[in-house]
Amino acid sequence: MSTPSVREILSNGLWHNNTGLVALLGLCPLLATSSSAINGFGLGMATVLVLLLTNTTISAIRQYVQSEVRIPVYIVVIASAVTAVELLIHALLPELHKVLGIFIPLIVTNCCVLGRAEAFASKQRPAIAALDGLATGLGFTLVLTTLGGLRELIGHGTLFANANIMFGEAGRALTLHVLEDYRGFLLAILPPGAFIGLGLLIAGKNLLDARARQRGAAVPVVQATHCAPSALPTP
Repeated sequence: MSTPSVREILSNGLWHNNTGLVALLGLCPLLATSSSAINGFGLGMATVLVLLLTNTTISAIRQYVQSEVRIPVYIVVIASAVTAVELLIHALLPELHKVLGIFIPLIVTNCCVLGRAEAFASKQRPAIAALDGLATGLGFTLVLTTLGGLRELIGHGTLFANANIMFGEAGRALTLHVLEDYRGFLLAILPPGAFIGLGLLIAGKNLLDARARQRGAAVPVVQATHCAPSALPTP
């Protein structure tokens, strides 16, 4: 497998092959924990740490793992990384651990983690595998935080409420009351609101991609139009 460029890895992880918007992996935690921006950001950062640990470890041991047992080995590595991250969050951010609950250990079942281990980390050197894990995790975090912020804004009229569960007392100053005296919109914070919000995000990405393709296709046409007169014979 050829080594992709740093730009290609970042663009694929953050946008072109985004886990939540293109591959549509990890939808269970994505939809369940994105009731607020902070909840989504917290789970996203936990996923980033897991992807970094698993991709780097699997890349480092890839030459010593027989192909017949690679999947069980990958699952053991992923489970170990998730356990370490969960214990770290429990020790340093107990309030966040309470909010996210079972969805932290369920990162083990997130298909994007095993998918990147099998499709990428097992074929690349550790530094490149770590970068891929970082890009994939940040792309997932971006979707989680954006969807959570959208649902929180429409549902409660705030952004980054309860940031203190991640950033301590200083995080209380991060809360933005965008809509004052807002009575809320219950649908946005219920499970159907998560599906609707994710659908809007996917539609928005597809629209941006379509416009980018149209602009890219229009450039050669414009250049050809400008060059056409020079091809005419000079009188």
